[in-house]
Amino acid sequence: MTIPRITTVPRITTVELAGHPGLPLLVVGPSLGTTSTALWSKAAGLLGGSFHVVGWDLPGHGGAPVGGPFTVADLASGVLGQVTQLAAGCGGGAAGFAYAGVSLGGAVGLRLLLDAPHRVRHATLLCTGAKIGEAAAWRERAAAVRASGCAALITGAAQRWFAPGFQDSQPDVAAELLRALADADPEGYAQACEALADFDVLDRLADIGTPVLAVAGASDVVTPPGTLERIASGVKDGHLAVLDGVAHLAPAEAPEQVAALISGALFAAPGSAAPPVQDLYRDGMTVRREVLGDAHVDRATAAATSFTAEFQELITRYAWGTIWTRPGLDRRSRSMITLTALIARGHHEELAMHVRAALRNGLTVSEIKEVILQSAIYCGVPDANTAFRIAQQVLAEGIGTEPS
Repeated sequence: MTIPRITTVPRITTVELAGHPGLPLLVVGPSLGTTSTALWSKAAGLLGGSFHVVGWDLPGHGGAPVGGPFTVADLASGVLGQVTQLAAGCGGGAAGFAYAGVSLGGAVGLRLLLDAPHRVRHATLLCTGAKIGEAAAWRERAAAVRASGCAALITGAAQRWFAPGFQDSQPDVAAELLRALADADPEGYAQACEALADFDVLDRLADIGTPVLAVAGASDVVTPPGTLERIASGVKDGHLAVLDGVAHLAPAEAPEQVAALISGALFAAPGSAAPPVQDLYRDGMTVRREVLGDAHVDRATAAATSFTAEFQELITRYAWGTIWTRPGLDRRSRSMITLTALIARGHHEELAMHVRAALRNGLTVSEIKEVILQSAIYCGVPDANTAFRIAQQVLAEGIGTEPS
């Protein structure tokens, strides 16, 4: 006999971060172990002139009470209830709103898009996935937190959360985020882990018609860019942005870029110049790339998604999620090896993509040239000739020609 799991909608607490009720509502959600204040304050401050920015906190985080077990759908229901109360207090009733969430907060955003599509006008989903990690690992972490507390997670969290050098350049921001983790209630954190263990909406992405901007950190090992690309290509109207020098907490690591992306997605100025655009071909889909400052935004056509979905999941899990995150080689070395292999095999579309990636990973133009010259000896002059042509086209785009 199966005993049904009884859940109650968790008590979600909200905090006003910026703007005022007369502005369009933007609701922002936290990552597991953080608070909206610690994670979103800087980005929210930049958005406050155009939006009423309201954050919400997970049970057991930021002083929010801990109740019984909950699911990601329960969290979405709780957020929706708070937004409805907030809108009613301003005379708006069941008004629509924009949403932005990080990691678990992004998972909640996906549930909002599935469960209340008429309420969410646009969603920015950052450093998240339609499925994040493996269920067994989340349940193991829940048990570990119940046994040892959240403070025991700080060292590992710092390695996952921040790109190299961030703690040195922004020590106060990093310290505030890690302090929020140490202060989190272990039971609330463990229940959130269990909610993530049960979360998987990979087969529901095609049901989402609301416009979605998926934002990935190029250095994120928790939800690598491929995980966000799966969301962008799986929904009906999706864009992908990849932020260089950013890991898992994009709003804290790159608040200016995140604020610019959200503003650009929600309120594109009429008559403004369109960003540079280029057409790529990746993973069986045509992708239109728009260059936005230090980020690039990819709009992927979803027509082939059902046909290529399993292949995309394989690439996400084994290439970005396993091979590229191994500690044995640094990113520069991986890029040089990858360029050589693609030249040898004649994979020209992939070569163009990885020349761009090599620039973001710190290779100089001179080093890329040397890789191609070496390939002329060991792969063949015709292959190297083609590689030079492709690389020259990429370099002419002016994307990331200086290492970040």
